[in-house]
Parts: sequence; structure tokens; C-alpha cells
Amino acid sequence: MKTSHKVAIGAAALIVGSALVATRPGPHSQQEREAAAAHARLAVVSPSSRHDVDYKLLDARLQRLIQRPTMVGLAVGVVENGRITFLKGYGQTAVGSGDPVTPETVFRWASVSKGVAATMVTKLAEQGKVDLGAPISIYKTTLRLPDGAEQRASVADLLSHRLGIYHNAYDERLEDGADPRQIREDIGGLSLVCQPGTCWNYENVAYDAVSEIVHNETGRAYQQVVKRRLFDPIGMTSASVTMDGLTGSKSWARPHNAGRREIKLSDAYYRVPAAGGVNSDIKDLALWMLAQMGEMPDVISPRVLNALHAPLVKTPNERGRLHMPADPLEGAWYGFGWRSYDYGGHRMVGHRGGVDGYRSLILFDPQKKSGVVALWNSNTNQPGGLEFEVMDMIYHRPFHDWLQIDRNGAPTPDTEDSSDNGGGTS
Repeated sequence: MKTSHKVAIGAAALIVGSALVATRPGPHSQQEREAAAAHARLAVVSPSSRHDVDYKLLDARLQRLIQRPTMVGLAVGVVENGRITFLKGYGQTAVGSGDPVTPETVFRWASVSKGVAATMVTKLAEQGKVDLGAPISIYKTTLRLPDGAEQRASVADLLSHRLGIYHNAYDERLEDGADPRQIREDIGGLSLVCQPGTCWNYENVAYDAVSEIVHNETGRAYQQVVKRRLFDPIGMTSASVTMDGLTGSKSWARPHNAGRREIKLSDAYYRVPAAGGVNSDIKDLALWMLAQMGEMPDVISPRVLNALHAPLVKTPNERGRLHMPADPLEGAWYGFGWRSYDYGGHRMVGHRGGVDGYRSLILFDPQKKSGVVALWNSNTNQPGGLEFEVMDMIYHRPFHDWLQIDRNGAPTPDTEDSSDNGGGTS
């Protein structure tokens, strides 16, 4: 199918609404006014207010999770009914550092970044600057597909991983230091596994042709455009799309392997920023989720959201990837940089991500305007179960140990990660 579219436990844990506004100076520029307006929509939510989520239980679960031998640091945010209700950090920014993770600690988003890229291009389409149904070749990117298929594959195919090439094509070359522009040209020497638009295979290097489209159609660097048109108006003051943006933060989480050993920070997926380059603290990821819920229509319109989240292509292996039984996960699809699910009759939208030393997740119900975000700095996927524990509370489903904290033995390994990452796992 082608498309052609011309926002706890105690005061320290609960950080919402006016608490965020109070930290900002009076707005002067248009961007500052937009950001202040976004924050003003976040009302203060008292810990004594009625919620679907049991925050005492959630906090206790997360306190246990951070004690697992593969965990180092973790930040979690929850939104209920369009309001941020929980933001809290656990563990340390680096093993043995004694430096605590807080809601202001910056992590990497990895492949959750793809939703930013897709949102930016779809906004440009809404403005008439990009035709999502047009061939990729029109936009003069470095991406070449086998048999000249870039002249047939559309921008919509690019955003939804339907280019007709094998999954994660040439990621290993990117990780070895090759120039992504050269890699995208070399993709043309592969063989098609299907015709564009007819099958789904997750990509990173090819997907970053999105950043070239944004640059070519705006005349500005991708990082500048998303900051000016998305991050600033939403009020995402910690968000960036470069390695310097991470390491220059006052508090930032260092990468670790699953053995809790600090590892070298790699720039590989910063070189494909549309695929895996975003950084932020958990507050800003929660604000991003609010915008994707439709709570900031002046920044991201309903028309753009409808296009982004539409279930374009089935992903039948998703149940196995997430280690989910047929009940309650009844269906899974991919749209423009976003996954969507039928979860016991409820429609959910989200994504996971992973680069070496970091993992991330975002999952929400756009109708209930409730969901969860998490960022952590080690190569374990065990916290991924958090999203379903929170959504089960929101949906009043029976408790299930999705985090695998109460089970005997080690948690089930997450071998599915090669599909939802800015680098290899998710």
C-alpha cells in the first residue's frame, strides 16, 4: 500500500506539570512560547490522585529489577490520561561511580529515534515539501537499491522498511567504521529479496536516507531541523542527535555490557542519525510520547499522527520477538517508524531500541493517552517486560510477571533484538 499525504513515589519521584514550568525562564521567542504552552498543558498530578497504575507496586518492582546482575542504571516515565504521573531514576550512571540516575540523566534512544525521523518527514509531507508516494530517487539521496529499485520504492516504503532488501543490510560495515553514504551506494549491488513495497525487512543504514531527504528539502542539517521543528516546540530541552549532545550533558549514562562492565561509546549509529541518533533524559522521552498521543497538535497534527501510526504491514514474528503468547497479543504491524499492536482488543503504538550499551522502549495507547517509557544503560532486554506490566495495570488486566523478576532461573534471552535497534538488538 502506497501513501501520498500532500507528558510516584514521593516528591522526588513525581515530577510533572508546573514543576517543569517552574524551571524555565519566561518565554520570549516563538519557540520558547510554544514550549511553555506545551508544558502548561501538563497539570500537576498529586500522588494521592486516582490512577490506574499502582505506583507503589511499580516502584517496588523497579527497585527489585535494578538489583539484577545485568542492570546498571534505569529511568522510567509513565503518562496517564495525558499527564505525566511518574518519572524516576534507579541505579547508577556508571558501575561503581556512586553517581545516581535521575530523571535528568541522558541516555540514548537507539531505534526509538526512527519515530522522530518519520515524524519529521511526514510533517514535511503535510507542508507539501515531500510526497510520500514519490520514488526515493527524486530526493537525491545516496541510497541505491538493486536493479535501480530506488526509482520504484517510495518514501513511504523507506519509512516502513519495505525496500525489498535483506534485513539490517550492511549494519556490520557501519559498525566497522565505513561511511554510511558509501554503504548506501553499495546496497545497490545486492540482490532484491522482494519487490519494493511487497515485504518487510528492518533497516538502519538504508533508513538513514531519511536524514538526507530532510537535509535536501530544508537546506539545513537533519540535527538542526528536528531540534527546531520538534524538540524545541515540544519543550525537550535535553534532546540532541549527536554524540557530543550525550557526552556534554551534565548527567549522562555510560554504556555497559550485560556483565556490568563499562564499554567504549561508539559513534556508529550517530552516523545514521535518523535510524539511531537521538539522546534525551526520561522527562523528554515522556514529553515526546505525549506529543505522539496527540496532546501537542500545534507541533504534530492529527493528520501527521494518523499517517505515522497507520498499520501498513503485518509483522507476524513480533509475538516471538517479544516472547508473547497469542493471548493477549493478537496482532502486530509496522507503520512509519512506529509499531502498532492489538493487545487484548486495545490498540497500542510503540517501539524498542538498542545500541551497544543502551536499550530503550516507548509504548502507549493513543485513545487512553496513557503509556510508559524507559531508558537503561546495559545490554539486557529484561526491562522490556515493563511496558506490558504497566499497560496491564492501565487496562485492569490480571498481574503477570512480564519482567521475569519472580521466576526461577535467568530471564528468557532476547534474541529478537536484530530487528528493533539502532544497532543490533531490540
